[in-house]
Amino acid sequence: MAPKILCVAEKPSIAKSVAQHLSGGHVHTHNVTGNQYVKNYEFDFTFNPPWGNCSVTMTSVLGHLTATEFPVEYKKWQISTCQHLFEAPVITRVDKDKESIARNITQQARYSKALFIWTDCDREGEHIGSEVRKAALDGNPRLDVKRAVFSNTERAASYVELEQQLTEEDRHVLQAAQRPVVLDDRQVSAVAARIELDLRLGAIFTRFQTLTLQTLGGDLATDRIISYGSCQFPTLGFVVDRYFRVKNFVPEQFWSIKVLHRREDIDVAFLWRRHRLFDRMSVVILFERCIGARLAKVTKLQKKPTTKWRPLPLTTVELQKLGSRFLRMDSQRVMKIAETLYNKGWISYPRTETDQFDRGMNLRAIVEKQTQDNAWGPYARELLNGAFRQPRGGRNNDQAHPPIHPVNYVAPDTLEGDDRSVYEFVVRRFLACCSDDAKGESTTVEIEYGSETFFASGLLVLQKNYLLIYPYDKWESSQQLPRFTVGESFEPAEANITDGETSAPGYLTEPELISLMDANGIGTDATMAEHIAKIKEREYVMTQSSGGNNARGEAAGRGGGRGGRGGGRRGGGGRGGTITGSGSGVQHFIPTTLGVALIEGYDSIGLETSLGKPFLRKEMEIKMKEICAGTKSRNDFVQETLEQYRHVFIRTQQQVELLKAACRKYVFGEGG
Repeated sequence: MAPKILCVAEKPSIAKSVAQHLSGGHVHTHNVTGNQYVKNYEFDFTFNPPWGNCSVTMTSVLGHLTATEFPVEYKKWQISTCQHLFEAPVITRVDKDKESIARNITQQARYSKALFIWTDCDREGEHIGSEVRKAALDGNPRLDVKRAVFSNTERAASYVELEQQLTEEDRHVLQAAQRPVVLDDRQVSAVAARIELDLRLGAIFTRFQTLTLQTLGGDLATDRIISYGSCQFPTLGFVVDRYFRVKNFVPEQFWSIKVLHRREDIDVAFLWRRHRLFDRMSVVILFERCIGARLAKVTKLQKKPTTKWRPLPLTTVELQKLGSRFLRMDSQRVMKIAETLYNKGWISYPRTETDQFDRGMNLRAIVEKQTQDNAWGPYARELLNGAFRQPRGGRNNDQAHPPIHPVNYVAPDTLEGDDRSVYEFVVRRFLACCSDDAKGESTTVEIEYGSETFFASGLLVLQKNYLLIYPYDKWESSQQLPRFTVGESFEPAEANITDGETSAPGYLTEPELISLMDANGIGTDATMAEHIAKIKEREYVMTQSSGGNNARGEAAGRGGGRGGRGGGRRGGGGRGGTITGSGSGVQHFIPTTLGVALIEGYDSIGLETSLGKPFLRKEMEIKMKEICAGTKSRNDFVQETLEQYRHVFIRTQQQVELLKAACRKYVFGEGG
């Protein structure tokens, strides 16, 4: 009788896809008692030694199997007991609604020789894999445990084709099955530490601020939970900081000089090299010197080739930012759709920091799959006919996944709406990466008029190249400059003093917020969208489309939120076709009065590091990476972090009247 191998994926869709790959389509499917989504797929497969020809059962979990919580005696909410949660014991056990899934794994493991874990290849996936391992070892302590390393579930046309691709693509299903590795327990420890800290800190500060602020009455006296999260608050802090920059902005008047000239029926506007000054009398004096000189002299004429670089390969952060900007979706929706496309085998794993393709990947084969599309197929064929270029390489490589790219071609009628838009963006971005840079010629004419220097510039786009397939970037030819000669003099047709006012910054957009989170280490590329969604769900912020009114500093009403791993058309044309999109304008974030009160309250307490600032959470992310690198232990990380937050909590208790005062001011409108 052939030995049995148990394989467990993170999601039912991945389990089904992997089973189809390894079995060549010859699968027997069985239901799992107690869960309608999880199935057991049985088939035969020949593994590398020491396992050889085996009977395989492929099943899955639904994300995390376990939950971490406090014992029942710590579940009563009292201000006096909040600080006890810094040392309270925590319990990790199987979630009630996941017990049937864990039981299935335990039962299947009893008859198995080895366990292959097929969870996503990131920190969170590694921890889920450890939960699967525990459930399996409960059924068979002698089980040999391995993890499969893969980055997509590509659906090859045949098993033979999949074998042929083994030497061409770095990680795919067959290679993962034949070359398993051991589970990375350092990553498991990092996630376990983060889960414990999120539980403790979230419970401590959520209970404290909810119970404290309920005493103020009004909207806050309800059963509303005013939650805290170590990523939520810095994210909210960015929004509030920009809000006050808008609210407190004072416009300042400035003056400039503009010179106009007409030659060869072309109107040329020369801009002042000083740009602008904030003292009108100084500008008047300089302007009079220009007028007094009467003639302007050409001092510099420069023509040079210029380039607009093609984009770097696509990362998760860039997908979220650009999806929000160009596809008019919030980042959480973009990621949800990308995850669905990945689960269906259409794109590669969408959670990656890597912006460089491995030189061993056969990118031309990926391009070839897109030649059948009516919109971008002709462009893909041009790439294969000699226009293909190796993509630029960025500076980031997470050593786990390649950049996001299409894995298979999807016919237009297979996907609809936003799903189609995200897939199309991924395809166009990939084809743009494999294209040549756009080429042009820039011309600059510099003149001396009186004692001042002015300049005019022109751009001629000679070769659009990647821009033909990637209309999200804009680079257009300007009106061409007439002929000038260095040393020649001419009398300008017109010279004027212009004036204006500095303008306030706009409220924070989602792409800007994601950039700030990324730069400050708030969350990971995989969790940023969840943190943004959380502060909206808690009603700490509201959003409005660009062009909405509320331009100068009105917080968006009273909010509070309730407490509690989840997951149109735009111009195109030419050989690249058109692109699809949906929604209205880019969303701007405006804090609610409660959101402002919370951040202002904690900032006013005078903490060395405010909860509304990113520094504490950024330090946590750095230390988690140290655990993954083996330079810090889980226990040291947890204790160091708890001590930092204990100091913050004690100071907050001592100065809690400042937090209440901020709520009275902003939420209830007391005291101005």
